[in-house]
Amino acid sequence: MNYGRLRAGGALLASALLLAACSSEPVDDLAFKEIPAEKSYNEGLAYLKAGNYREATAKFEEVDQQHPYSEWARKSLIMTAYTNYTRGNFDECVSSAQRYTTLYPGSEDAAYAQFLIGQSYFHQMPDIYRDQEMTRKAMQAMTEVTQRYPESAYAAEAQRKVDITRDQLAGKEMEIGRYYLGQLNFVAAINRFKTVVTDYQTTRHTEEALERLTEAYFAMGVVSEAQTAAAVLGHNYPESRWYRDAYNLLQTKGLEPREDSSSWISRAFRGVIG
Repeated sequence: MNYGRLRAGGALLASALLLAACSSEPVDDLAFKEIPAEKSYNEGLAYLKAGNYREATAKFEEVDQQHPYSEWARKSLIMTAYTNYTRGNFDECVSSAQRYTTLYPGSEDAAYAQFLIGQSYFHQMPDIYRDQEMTRKAMQAMTEVTQRYPESAYAAEAQRKVDITRDQLAGKEMEIGRYYLGQLNFVAAINRFKTVVTDYQTTRHTEEALERLTEAYFAMGVVSEAQTAAAVLGHNYPESRWYRDAYNLLQTKGLEPREDSSSWISRAFRGVIG
């Protein structure tokens, strides 16, 4: 009998007691029976080995619910996160893994729990044409792995995922910037390309961002900034096709790439821009 339902109301309580009194089965047999933690945990492992992740999850959750302060509960919590991740239940995985890192931040599995959080968000990343909330969450979670657990077995892979998420976020900025550029909204476009140059400078999108800055500033008649963007592009990526495009654009007005050291573009590449 599920005593949790008895709290629904007095009528339900009276009815349940009446049924219990009429039953020939002893009351003790109807009472909640605690299952040994080790037994449930091992059953969970058996289900996991058999590929039955749903039942495995249920057994690990059973340990956590019935023996919340035991060592078995700690082990079961990380296994719950893992089996939910394997099943594609990413929200449930994140919930369990976050509980684990909160309750056991110094344990040997804390790095793995944090990595599972990042993986759950990573597998939900959309393409660049959609909102990038999951991408930002994945980047943040994986960054925590690299910062909090730099010596862990997951740090290198986490850094690789950070690089991927940064590249995607830069790609999103470029996609929006190109749209604004096509609409001749040069200020809005410049702001997007500036984000790539300042926040995502190590990504593959920086070359194009500098060329697009050259285009936008050139179209606005802000010649010094257009020349600076082209000069910085040529200095850092001399073989880039984007530099050739920027150079040829300036040449249409008889201009050459020339860097203004006071420009925000120059300061960004010297690492002194906020």
